[in-house]
This record gives sequence, C-alpha cells and structure tokens, in this order.
Amino acid sequence: MSGAGRAAWRLGAGAVRAGAAAAARGRAGRPLSQAGAGERGEAEGGGGGGGSGSREAVERLVRAHPVVVFMKGSPAQPLCGFSNAVVQILRLHGVEDYRAHDVLQDPDLRQGIKNYSNWPTIPQVYLNGEFVGGCDILLQMHQNGDLVEELKKLGIRSALLDAEKDQDKK
Repeated sequence: MSGAGRAAWRLGAGAVRAGAAAAARGRAGRPLSQAGAGERGEAEGGGGGGGSGSREAVERLVRAHPVVVFMKGSPAQPLCGFSNAVVQILRLHGVEDYRAHDVLQDPDLRQGIKNYSNWPTIPQVYLNGEFVGGCDILLQMHQNGDLVEELKKLGIRSALLDAEKDQDKK
C-alpha cells in the first residue's frame, strides 16, 4: 500500500489531503537544533520571494533533515500541549536527533508551513521530507506501531524495541 494509501486508511479517506504520507526511506542526521533565522539562510520577509514563509524556503527546511517538526515553542520548552505531546512521543522512541522550528518566532513560517502542507494546524511532523501529520496522527502511529516501522525506514531504531526486549527478559 502506498504512503498516501496508508494515511488514508489511518484517517479515513475524507480526512487526508493529497501528499500526506509517511516517509519511504531516510538516514540519520545531525544533532537536534532549534533553527533560527540565521540558520535558515533566507532573507526575512513574506511573499513568494524566498522569505521564511515561501514555498521554496519551507521545502528547504522540510528536506534539511530526516525528522523535522514545526511546533509552538522548542523541544526544551513546548508552548502548547500538542507540541509537547509530539516531543514526548519522539522522546519515548529515543528520537533526539531532529530539527524543530518554532513557528511562534516567525509568522511567515507559521503560515508558510500551513500552506505548504495544506494542513491547518501546528505541530506538523515530516519524516524524510514527507508530511506525516500532527499530534493526533503521530499519537495514532505510536499506538499502532507504525511509528516504529517508519523510524526504521529512516535508519532510526526505536527505543521502545529495546524496552520490549528488556520486558521479555523479566
């Protein structure tokens, strides 16, 4: 089943917009960072001219790392419950190496990511450049085991697999 098909199956066909799919493959990346305007390398400003909210700028951010989260706040200090839940789910799986972008620091990016994904809410999670969903989707993937499989495709071993082994030994 295709990634879009899996997403449609998980959510029901009416809830899925084109392109929402889990990643097909990936690689480990660089250490966790909170990207600021200087790291992004774009000029500030809106519109389609390469500002932080332009489609090109958002695409560069989405593709810059295997795991990317657009959230309110930072992983160390999430500023909404949904962003906190995404951080906690990733932490449960031992995923500490990801890019987090605080959309509250950049209104153009906040709107740009919503336009890019055609998804109205934050947080948004991307695996290997592909939009996965928000908190609800990530929670569902965590609960049904899909997140372990998607992380494996990125070359990331979920810490929950090790926890299961430890439980089996007892």
